[in-house]
Amino acid sequence: MPGKLPATYVKGFHNEEQVKRMEYRKFGKTGLELSKISFGGGALCANYGFDLDEGIKTVHEALKAGINYIDTAPWYGQGRSEEVLGKALKDVPRESYYIATKVARYELDYEHMFDFSAKKTRESVEKSLQLLGLDYVDVIQIHDIEFAPSLDIVLNETLPTLEQLVKEGKAKYIGLSAYPISVLKECISRAAGRFDTVLVYARYTLTDNTLLDYLDFFKSQNMGVVCAAAHALGLLTNAGPPAWHPASNEQKQLVRQASKVCKDRDVELGKLAMYYTSQLNEVSTFLTGMQTRQLLATNLAAAYDGLNAKEQEVLQHLREK
Repeated sequence: MPGKLPATYVKGFHNEEQVKRMEYRKFGKTGLELSKISFGGGALCANYGFDLDEGIKTVHEALKAGINYIDTAPWYGQGRSEEVLGKALKDVPRESYYIATKVARYELDYEHMFDFSAKKTRESVEKSLQLLGLDYVDVIQIHDIEFAPSLDIVLNETLPTLEQLVKEGKAKYIGLSAYPISVLKECISRAAGRFDTVLVYARYTLTDNTLLDYLDFFKSQNMGVVCAAAHALGLLTNAGPPAWHPASNEQKQLVRQASKVCKDRDVELGKLAMYYTSQLNEVSTFLTGMQTRQLLATNLAAAYDGLNAKEQEVLQHLREK
Protein backbone atom coordinates (compact mmCIF):
# COMPACT_ATOMS: atom_id res chain seq x y z
CA MET A 1 0.00 0.00 0.00
CA PRO A 2 1.20 3.55 -0.71
CA GLY A 3 1.84 5.70 2.35
CA LYS A 4 4.47 3.65 4.14
CA LEU A 5 8.22 3.92 3.76
CA PRO A 6 10.11 0.85 2.41
CA ALA A 7 13.25 -0.76 3.89
CA THR A 8 15.23 1.01 1.15
CA TYR A 9 14.18 4.49 2.33
CA VAL A 10 17.17 6.71 3.23
CA LYS A 11 16.41 9.99 4.97
CA GLY A 12 18.13 12.90 3.27
CA PHE A 13 18.43 11.04 -0.05
CA HIS A 14 14.84 10.26 -0.98
CA ASN A 15 11.94 12.59 -1.72
CA GLU A 16 9.78 11.37 1.18
CA GLU A 17 6.48 12.59 -0.25
CA GLN A 18 7.08 10.85 -3.57
CA VAL A 19 8.21 7.63 -1.87
CA LYS A 20 4.98 7.59 0.14
CA ARG A 21 3.00 7.67 -3.13
CA MET A 22 4.78 4.58 -4.45
CA GLU A 23 3.30 1.13 -3.91
CA TYR A 24 5.71 -1.62 -2.74
CA ARG A 25 5.06 -5.30 -3.32
CA LYS A 26 6.50 -8.56 -1.97
CA PHE A 27 9.10 -10.17 -4.24
CA GLY A 28 8.24 -13.84 -3.85
CA LYS A 29 10.29 -15.72 -1.26
CA THR A 30 13.17 -13.20 -1.26
CA GLY A 31 11.61 -11.11 1.53
CA LEU A 32 12.34 -7.95 -0.48
CA GLU A 33 9.63 -5.39 -1.21
CA LEU A 34 9.94 -3.78 -4.65
CA SER A 35 8.51 -0.55 -6.01
CA LYS A 36 5.57 -1.22 -8.32
CA ILE A 37 7.51 0.50 -11.13
CA SER A 38 11.14 -0.53 -11.60
CA PHE A 39 14.00 0.80 -13.69
CA GLY A 40 15.02 -1.04 -16.85
CA GLY A 41 18.69 -0.39 -17.61
CA GLY A 42 18.32 -1.78 -21.14
CA ALA A 43 17.61 1.74 -22.37
CA LEU A 44 20.92 3.12 -21.03
CA CYS A 45 22.82 2.40 -24.22
CA ALA A 46 22.79 3.33 -27.91
CA ASN A 47 20.04 0.83 -28.82
CA TYR A 48 17.33 3.35 -27.86
CA GLY A 49 19.12 6.65 -28.55
CA PHE A 50 20.80 7.84 -25.39
CA ASP A 51 22.51 10.85 -23.77
CA LEU A 52 24.86 9.97 -20.88
CA ASP A 53 24.20 13.02 -18.69
CA GLU A 54 20.42 12.74 -19.10
CA GLY A 55 20.58 8.98 -18.42
CA ILE A 56 22.44 9.49 -15.13
CA LYS A 57 20.04 12.24 -14.03
CA THR A 58 17.12 9.93 -14.84
CA VAL A 59 18.58 7.16 -12.64
CA HIS A 60 19.01 9.61 -9.74
CA GLU A 61 15.52 11.06 -10.11
CA ALA A 62 13.95 7.58 -10.34
CA LEU A 63 15.66 6.40 -7.15
CA LYS A 64 14.82 9.57 -5.23
CA ALA A 65 11.17 9.14 -6.27
CA GLY A 66 11.09 5.70 -4.63
CA ILE A 67 11.89 3.32 -7.48
CA ASN A 68 14.10 0.77 -5.70
CA TYR A 69 14.74 -1.99 -8.25
CA ILE A 70 17.14 -1.67 -11.19
CA ASP A 71 17.62 -4.32 -13.87
CA THR A 72 20.54 -4.49 -16.29
CA ALA A 73 22.61 -7.03 -18.24
CA PRO A 74 25.95 -7.38 -20.05
CA TRP A 75 23.93 -7.75 -23.28
CA TYR A 76 22.60 -4.17 -23.03
CA GLY A 77 25.13 -2.21 -25.05
CA GLN A 78 27.73 -4.96 -24.46
CA GLY A 79 28.51 -3.69 -20.95
CA ARG A 80 27.56 -0.06 -21.60
CA SER A 81 24.38 -0.17 -19.49
CA GLU A 82 26.30 -1.58 -16.50
CA GLU A 83 29.06 0.99 -17.01
CA VAL A 84 26.54 3.89 -17.07
CA LEU A 85 24.84 2.54 -13.94
CA GLY A 86 28.25 2.29 -12.27
CA LYS A 87 28.75 6.02 -12.90
CA ALA A 88 25.20 6.86 -11.78
CA LEU A 89 25.29 4.79 -8.57
CA LYS A 90 28.68 5.78 -7.21
CA ASP A 91 27.21 8.63 -5.13
CA VAL A 92 23.98 6.80 -4.22
CA PRO A 93 23.56 5.02 -0.85
CA ARG A 94 23.83 1.26 -1.53
CA GLU A 95 20.97 0.50 0.88
CA SER A 96 18.57 2.67 -1.18
CA TYR A 97 18.14 0.19 -4.06
CA TYR A 98 18.20 -3.43 -5.17
CA ILE A 99 19.95 -4.27 -8.43
CA ALA A 100 19.77 -7.24 -10.78
CA THR A 101 22.03 -8.19 -13.66
CA LYS A 102 22.29 -11.24 -15.88
CA VAL A 103 24.59 -13.87 -17.38
CA ALA A 104 24.59 -15.97 -20.59
CA ARG A 105 23.85 -13.37 -23.34
CA TYR A 106 26.76 -11.19 -24.44
CA GLU A 107 27.97 -10.21 -27.91
CA LEU A 108 26.19 -8.92 -31.01
CA ASP A 109 27.64 -11.53 -33.37
CA TYR A 110 25.62 -14.73 -33.11
CA GLU A 111 28.65 -16.99 -32.68
CA HIS A 112 29.57 -15.25 -29.40
CA MET A 113 26.12 -14.09 -28.37
CA PHE A 114 25.32 -16.87 -25.89
CA ASP A 115 27.52 -18.75 -23.42
CA PHE A 116 25.96 -20.76 -20.59
CA SER A 117 29.23 -22.37 -19.44
CA ALA A 118 30.38 -22.32 -15.81
CA LYS A 119 33.63 -20.51 -16.72
CA LYS A 120 31.98 -17.68 -18.66
CA THR A 121 29.24 -17.34 -16.02
CA ARG A 122 31.76 -16.69 -13.26
CA GLU A 123 33.83 -14.32 -15.41
CA SER A 124 30.69 -12.41 -16.37
CA VAL A 125 29.55 -11.82 -12.79
CA GLU A 126 33.04 -10.59 -11.81
CA LYS A 127 33.06 -8.19 -14.79
CA SER A 128 29.53 -6.93 -14.03
CA LEU A 129 30.48 -6.15 -10.43
CA GLN A 130 33.55 -4.29 -11.66
CA LEU A 131 31.54 -2.19 -14.16
CA LEU A 132 28.80 -1.48 -11.61
CA GLY A 133 31.36 -0.62 -8.93
CA LEU A 134 29.64 -2.98 -6.47
CA ASP A 135 30.62 -5.84 -4.15
CA TYR A 136 27.40 -7.74 -4.82
CA VAL A 137 24.16 -7.67 -6.80
CA ASP A 138 20.83 -8.51 -5.22
CA VAL A 139 19.64 -10.74 -8.07
CA ILE A 140 21.63 -12.59 -10.74
CA GLN A 141 19.53 -13.88 -13.63
CA ILE A 142 20.12 -16.34 -16.46
CA HIS A 143 19.28 -14.38 -19.59
CA ASP A 144 17.06 -15.76 -22.39
CA ILE A 145 17.31 -19.44 -21.49
CA GLU A 146 15.40 -20.45 -24.63
CA PHE A 147 18.67 -19.97 -26.56
CA ALA A 148 20.64 -22.52 -24.50
CA PRO A 149 21.64 -25.61 -26.53
CA SER A 150 19.49 -27.47 -23.98
CA LEU A 151 18.25 -26.82 -20.45
CA ASP A 152 20.81 -29.38 -19.24
CA ILE A 153 23.66 -26.85 -19.49
CA VAL A 154 21.54 -24.23 -17.67
CA LEU A 155 20.86 -26.68 -14.82
CA ASN A 156 24.27 -28.40 -14.72
CA GLU A 157 26.64 -25.47 -15.33
CA THR A 158 25.04 -22.00 -15.18
CA LEU A 159 22.81 -22.53 -12.13
CA PRO A 160 25.38 -24.32 -9.90
CA THR A 161 27.93 -21.57 -10.68
CA LEU A 162 25.43 -18.89 -9.63
CA GLU A 163 24.63 -20.86 -6.46
CA GLN A 164 28.35 -20.86 -5.63
CA LEU A 165 28.57 -17.10 -6.27
CA VAL A 166 25.64 -16.60 -3.88
CA LYS A 167 27.59 -18.56 -1.23
CA GLU A 168 30.56 -16.25 -1.87
CA GLY A 169 28.37 -13.18 -1.24
CA LYS A 170 28.50 -11.84 -4.80
CA ALA A 171 24.74 -12.15 -5.27
CA LYS A 172 21.77 -12.84 -3.00
CA TYR A 173 19.07 -14.38 -5.20
CA ILE A 174 18.90 -16.25 -8.49
CA GLY A 175 16.45 -15.63 -11.33
CA LEU A 176 15.88 -16.47 -14.98
CA SER A 177 14.33 -14.88 -18.05
CA ALA A 178 12.98 -15.88 -21.46
CA TYR A 179 10.40 -14.78 -24.01
CA PRO A 180 8.50 -18.12 -24.27
CA ILE A 181 7.03 -18.64 -20.80
CA SER A 182 6.70 -22.40 -21.35
CA VAL A 183 10.49 -22.82 -21.20
CA LEU A 184 10.61 -20.86 -17.92
CA LYS A 185 8.03 -23.21 -16.42
CA GLU A 186 9.99 -26.27 -17.56
CA CYS A 187 13.29 -24.97 -16.17
CA ILE A 188 11.79 -23.94 -12.81
CA SER A 189 10.04 -27.32 -12.54
CA ARG A 190 13.28 -29.21 -13.18
CA ALA A 191 15.14 -27.21 -10.50
CA ALA A 192 12.46 -27.12 -7.82
CA GLY A 193 13.15 -24.48 -5.17
CA ARG A 194 16.45 -23.30 -6.67
CA PHE A 195 15.19 -20.18 -8.47
CA ASP A 196 13.85 -17.16 -6.57
CA THR A 197 12.74 -14.81 -9.35
CA VAL A 198 11.47 -14.87 -12.93
CA LEU A 199 11.48 -12.09 -15.52
CA VAL A 200 8.93 -12.16 -18.33
CA TYR A 201 8.82 -9.45 -20.97
CA ALA A 202 6.15 -8.17 -23.35
CA ARG A 203 3.80 -10.94 -22.14
CA TYR A 204 1.16 -8.80 -20.47
CA THR A 205 0.57 -5.82 -22.74
CA LEU A 206 -2.20 -4.28 -24.84
CA THR A 207 -1.35 -6.88 -27.51
CA ASP A 208 -0.36 -10.03 -25.54
CA ASN A 209 -1.68 -11.57 -22.30
CA THR A 210 0.18 -14.93 -22.29
CA LEU A 211 1.44 -14.29 -18.75
CA LEU A 212 -2.05 -14.85 -17.31
CA ASP A 213 -1.83 -18.57 -18.14
CA TYR A 214 1.27 -18.98 -15.94
CA LEU A 215 0.59 -16.83 -12.88
CA ASP A 216 -0.81 -19.72 -10.82
CA PHE A 217 2.30 -21.78 -11.52
CA PHE A 218 4.66 -18.96 -10.50
CA LYS A 219 2.61 -18.39 -7.36
CA SER A 220 2.79 -22.11 -6.49
CA GLN A 221 6.60 -21.84 -6.66
CA ASN A 222 6.61 -18.62 -4.56
CA MET A 223 8.50 -16.83 -7.34
CA GLY A 224 9.05 -13.10 -7.43
CA VAL A 225 7.67 -12.10 -10.83
CA VAL A 226 9.12 -9.18 -12.81
CA CYS A 227 6.73 -8.11 -15.57
CA ALA A 228 8.84 -6.20 -18.08
CA ALA A 229 8.31 -4.24 -21.29
CA ALA A 230 4.76 -2.91 -20.99
CA HIS A 231 5.62 -0.94 -24.12
CA ALA A 232 6.67 -4.17 -25.91
CA LEU A 233 10.24 -2.87 -26.45
CA GLY A 234 9.05 0.50 -27.78
CA LEU A 235 6.32 -0.91 -30.03
CA LEU A 236 3.46 0.55 -27.99
CA THR A 237 4.49 4.21 -28.06
CA ASN A 238 3.64 7.24 -30.18
CA ALA A 239 7.25 7.31 -31.40
CA GLY A 240 6.91 3.75 -32.65
CA PRO A 241 9.37 0.86 -32.49
CA PRO A 242 13.12 1.10 -33.16
CA ALA A 243 14.26 -0.22 -36.56
CA TRP A 244 15.53 -3.52 -35.07
CA HIS A 245 12.17 -4.39 -33.48
CA PRO A 246 11.18 -8.05 -34.15
CA ALA A 247 7.41 -7.48 -34.48
CA SER A 248 5.77 -8.52 -37.74
CA ASN A 249 4.85 -5.88 -40.33
CA GLU A 250 1.20 -6.63 -39.60
CA GLN A 251 1.70 -5.91 -35.86
CA LYS A 252 3.65 -2.74 -36.65
CA GLN A 253 0.89 -1.53 -38.98
CA LEU A 254 -1.75 -2.19 -36.30
CA VAL A 255 0.26 -0.23 -33.73
CA ARG A 256 0.87 2.61 -36.22
CA GLN A 257 -2.91 2.95 -36.48
CA ALA A 258 -3.24 2.98 -32.66
CA SER A 259 -0.45 5.53 -32.44
CA LYS A 260 -2.23 7.77 -34.97
CA VAL A 261 -5.45 7.62 -32.92
CA CYS A 262 -3.44 8.67 -29.83
CA LYS A 263 -1.57 11.48 -31.60
CA ASP A 264 -4.81 12.85 -33.06
CA ARG A 265 -6.24 13.03 -29.53
CA ASP A 266 -2.97 14.34 -28.00
CA VAL A 267 -2.60 11.19 -25.88
CA GLU A 268 0.63 9.18 -25.37
CA LEU A 269 0.17 5.51 -26.29
CA GLY A 270 3.10 4.63 -24.01
CA LYS A 271 1.22 5.97 -20.98
CA LEU A 272 -1.87 3.93 -21.88
CA ALA A 273 0.30 0.84 -22.32
CA MET A 274 2.03 1.34 -18.96
CA TYR A 275 -1.26 1.98 -17.17
CA TYR A 276 -2.93 -1.08 -18.68
CA THR A 277 -0.07 -3.44 -17.80
CA SER A 278 0.38 -2.04 -14.30
CA GLN A 279 -3.20 -2.95 -13.31
CA LEU A 280 -2.10 -6.59 -12.89
CA ASN A 281 -1.97 -7.40 -9.17
CA GLU A 282 -0.26 -10.81 -9.17
CA VAL A 283 3.25 -9.65 -10.09
CA SER A 284 5.90 -7.95 -7.97
CA THR A 285 7.01 -5.11 -10.21
CA PHE A 286 6.61 -3.60 -13.68
CA LEU A 287 10.02 -3.09 -15.25
CA THR A 288 10.35 -0.48 -17.96
CA GLY A 289 13.25 1.11 -19.79
CA MET A 290 13.67 4.82 -19.14
CA GLN A 291 16.56 6.87 -20.47
CA THR A 292 15.02 10.34 -20.00
CA ARG A 293 13.36 12.17 -17.13
CA GLN A 294 10.37 12.81 -19.40
CA LEU A 295 9.81 9.05 -19.85
CA LEU A 296 10.23 8.58 -16.10
CA ALA A 297 7.61 11.28 -15.41
CA THR A 298 5.17 9.64 -17.87
CA ASN A 299 5.58 6.23 -16.22
CA LEU A 300 5.25 7.61 -12.69
CA ALA A 301 2.15 9.59 -13.70
CA ALA A 302 0.56 6.40 -15.05
CA ALA A 303 1.33 4.65 -11.76
CA TYR A 304 0.36 7.46 -9.37
CA ASP A 305 -2.51 9.22 -11.08
CA GLY A 306 -3.90 6.70 -13.54
CA LEU A 307 -5.54 8.08 -16.68
CA ASN A 308 -7.67 11.18 -17.19
CA ALA A 309 -11.10 10.90 -18.84
CA LYS A 310 -9.78 11.48 -22.38
CA GLU A 311 -7.00 8.89 -21.94
CA GLN A 312 -9.48 6.35 -20.55
CA GLU A 313 -11.76 6.93 -23.51
CA VAL A 314 -8.90 6.39 -26.01
CA LEU A 315 -7.75 3.23 -24.19
CA GLN A 316 -11.30 1.86 -24.29
CA HIS A 317 -11.53 2.66 -28.00
CA LEU A 318 -8.21 0.86 -28.74
CA ARG A 319 -9.22 -2.20 -26.73
CA GLU A 320 -12.49 -2.49 -28.68
CA LYS A 321 -10.76 -2.35 -32.07
